[in-house]
This record gives sequence, structure tokens and C-alpha cells, in this order.
Amino acid sequence: MATSSKVIITCAVTGSIHTPTMSPYLPITSEEIAEAAIGAAAAGAAIVHLHARDPNTGKPDQRPEAFAPFLPVIKQRCNVVINLTSGGSPTMRVEERVKPAEVFKPEVASLNMGSMNFGLYPMLGRYKDFKFDWEEPYLEGTRDLIFRNTFRDIEFVLKTCQNNDTRFEFECYDIGHLYNLAHFLERGLVRPPLFVQSVFGILGGIGTHPEDVLHMRRTADRLLGRENYRWSVLGAGRNQMPIAALAAAMGGNVRVGLEDSLWIGPGKLAESNAQQVRKARQIIEGLGLEIASPDDARQILSLKGGDKVAF
Repeated sequence: MATSSKVIITCAVTGSIHTPTMSPYLPITSEEIAEAAIGAAAAGAAIVHLHARDPNTGKPDQRPEAFAPFLPVIKQRCNVVINLTSGGSPTMRVEERVKPAEVFKPEVASLNMGSMNFGLYPMLGRYKDFKFDWEEPYLEGTRDLIFRNTFRDIEFVLKTCQNNDTRFEFECYDIGHLYNLAHFLERGLVRPPLFVQSVFGILGGIGTHPEDVLHMRRTADRLLGRENYRWSVLGAGRNQMPIAALAAAMGGNVRVGLEDSLWIGPGKLAESNAQQVRKARQIIEGLGLEIASPDDARQILSLKGGDKVAF
């Protein structure tokens, strides 16, 4: 099978959306994040998308010092492509969020393509008590939160990383974000092949209906040209696997992981990121498709290689 037709599985191992109260399996410490990433790679993930957290409280931590303990461990123990967040947490400004990508020069960094409401507060109704004092105010604060990603912010990330030869996972939470990406493509500030991650199911962004998925795909084709981008999807929460299956059947790539969903089935918490990767792999291979290795992903996305990072 030609490399370009293989399906890239990305695993986002911890993120900044979920809080420690929500699952005992959410990776918090650097050791847990490293083991989660390595396990996901062994299960079939070609790319791991990484955030960091305070090891004592689980609070999102975007300082490069928080990433430093686990990045070399992952690199030494597996060949997986490492993708560092520049989204950090919706409460952070871009100057803080881009620092890990600036310092460590990864093969891939995420880049959010527009400002949006980012509502996590509905999760409050599911829990009576929280393990840490920061969790409840953090979730409640999203009732009046704009996740800021202005044109200036996007340009700032592109400029900051322009000499790193880092490519981007362009996170598009709504149709307007695709128009923003097309704007930067027209200006020559980004170059194909674009790695477009369509995000479904965050309150404030596009929904999870199959028509939403089709609309994203059709719009990306029209604005970007199918030859210019590689499409991936993530579905939040219980929509993770249905949307993965739909996108894979449409020729797309998929992202799973505890950043996006804590679940492996109805009412059943995933016990690891690797468990979700294995389920996604089962879906993909059940469709008669083949998953991409890390080196396949490097070829498909025109990445610089794991030997050219700064960790």
C-alpha cells in the first residue's frame, strides 16, 4: 500500500481540558506522561501530542521546564513523532503557550486557527467534589472565556518557529478556522502539505453530527485543495470513536487520547491512552486500511526528522 494511503493515528495523552478528579488514569507526572506516550506508540500511534502538568496538582503547566523531563525519555525509547502543543490552556496567552515549541524545536507543533468560546463548565454537573482547589474555578471560568487566537497570535507562533523547521498541526474547531488557514496559505505564511486537525464536539465550536464532519471535509477541499493538505479528525468525549470511524472511511487520519476523551465505551473509563489507540487501530484495520508508522508519517507530512529536534 502506498505510504500516502496509510492512516496516521495521533494520540493526545493528557491535554488541559480534563482535571484529575475526572479520571485516575489521566497522566499527570512526567513519568506518567512519558509512559503514556511510549505505550501509545507501541500500540500504533505514529504521533503523540503532548502537554505538561504540575506533578503535584495536575494543573496545566506550559513552562519548558515542565516538558524537559519527559521529552528525552520518549525520544530515547521509541521512534514516535513528537508534537508539542502551542495551545497550552485556553486561559494562557500565546507568548506563554508557544515557549515549548520555541525551545525544543519539535517536528510538529499544534496551532489553533481562531478565537472561540471554549465551554468546559458543563462538566461541573458531573462531580460533587474535586481533588484540588483549582479544578472547579477553572471549569467555571470557561463560562466567560474566549480562547484567544487572533491573526496576530497566529502570526506570532509562525514567526517564533519559522527557523525551527517545525511543521504544524492546524487545529480547526469550526468552519471559519478553515477560512483563516486558507488566508495564511494565500499569503504564503504556511506551506503544503498542511496537517489539518478538525475538532468536533467542543462547546463553542462545530458539533459532532455526521453532516458537520462532511461539511468540514468539503470546505477544506474547496478552500485548500485536497492535494495541499492531510486531514485528521478528533471527536470529543463519547464521539471519539464514531467520528474516527467516519473519517477513516472517508480517507482521513484520526486522533485519540485522554486529552480528547476519558472513555473507552459507554460509562467505562479508558485505563490508558494505548487502549484508545488499539481501539482506533482495530476500526482502521477493520476497514481494510493500514496504519502509518512514525516514519510513514514523517514522509506523508514532510517532517524534518527526529534527529533535528532540540531535546
